[in-house]
Amino acid sequence: MQLGANTKVTVIGLGYVGLPLAVALAKSFDTMGVDINPGRVRELAAGHDSTREVEDDALAASSLTVTADIEEAAGRDIYIVTVPTPVDKANQPDLGPVRGATRAVGGILKKGGPAPLIIYESTVFPGVTEEICGPLLEDVSGLKRGEDFFLGYSPERINPGDKVHTVDKITRVVAGENPDITAAMSELYRTVTSGGTFEAASIKAAEAAKVIENAQRDINIAFMNEIAQIFRKDGISVYDVLDAANTKWNFLKFSPGLVGGHCIGVDPYYLSYKAQQLGHLPRVVLAGRSINDGMGAFVADQVHDHLRRASRILVLGMTFKEHVPDLRNSKVVDVISRLDWLGHDVTVHDPLANAEEAEEEYGLTLDPDAMAADREYDALVLAVPHQAYLDLDEKTVTGLLKPGGLIADVKGVWRDRSFGDCARWQL
Repeated sequence: MQLGANTKVTVIGLGYVGLPLAVALAKSFDTMGVDINPGRVRELAAGHDSTREVEDDALAASSLTVTADIEEAAGRDIYIVTVPTPVDKANQPDLGPVRGATRAVGGILKKGGPAPLIIYESTVFPGVTEEICGPLLEDVSGLKRGEDFFLGYSPERINPGDKVHTVDKITRVVAGENPDITAAMSELYRTVTSGGTFEAASIKAAEAAKVIENAQRDINIAFMNEIAQIFRKDGISVYDVLDAANTKWNFLKFSPGLVGGHCIGVDPYYLSYKAQQLGHLPRVVLAGRSINDGMGAFVADQVHDHLRRASRILVLGMTFKEHVPDLRNSKVVDVISRLDWLGHDVTVHDPLANAEEAEEEYGLTLDPDAMAADREYDALVLAVPHQAYLDLDEKTVTGLLKPGGLIADVKGVWRDRSFGDCARWQL
């Protein structure tokens, strides 16, 4: 496959991953973005990205075209699938979005002319691209893989809210179904990033690399969460322990917390699913995930034990991590649900999260007036340290609490600040 100024690229899925990639590709190629959500397409066409991954000025200046109609993408050269890969309620891989995008692309593939390249970036377990997506494309299109179209895989590495490791700086892993396709993918992604490319040995190796990148982080954070629980029982703050341990040159700098989101909180289940298909019980992977999945209840129980009665509680932050509006797989929801179950009156505030999404996905109401001067709570749980909360002064924080009220600082970001006679809890 030869790339040139006339190469037409289409990105399927314009979320946190797809949009930054599409904007970057549009600097070098005729690039179209497709998303099944008409509201998202209208938003982007108007020059605004609610995920905050692409600045409005950059989006308005881009030559990227966007559409909700996949038919408009017929006859193009490269299709890059960047749709979500969540898990279901049983924590089994949900390939529905990937299958849907694959069927959509297969429906517009036509015989004749240069064979298009279909690249998957969605996180999957090894084998999905070649064993599930390839046959599905053949079935829908009536075409033959390796002749009428080609497959490739390049795992996404977007970290929401990270303004350092952006799509134009990170190293991209690429793998095609043959050496020529791999070379073409390297050429494509080198136009996007200054970080260069790494050509993986196979598509399955590239798929596997992605799931272990996030599973490794999940396991390390699980260790931090477990030692935090151990040390709490002995009256020691894990942050004091880590301050000391981090002085050793080869100590890995992870910290405890609520581990959710669309990657770290999900990818280990893709790895464990594949392992069990192969007849292997992934004990370490599942143990880590079990610890991290239980942290929300642990935090809520700790707060409840301090209060010892039904109380009014303000939870600050609901997104899965700080400084982003992303609510997907937020483990703060587990804290809220547990506190509610324990009989507390819980109010939730988040300056970045979308209130409609919070209601639709979790049945939770975000109260924009939760921090008004006339509000008073028995406890405040700083669950997600958005910048707006870090900027709060002591008077504002203590003004939200009854005398002697509890401040539960989940990530220890306020540990060096004084809040008068307030009770304190942190991991």
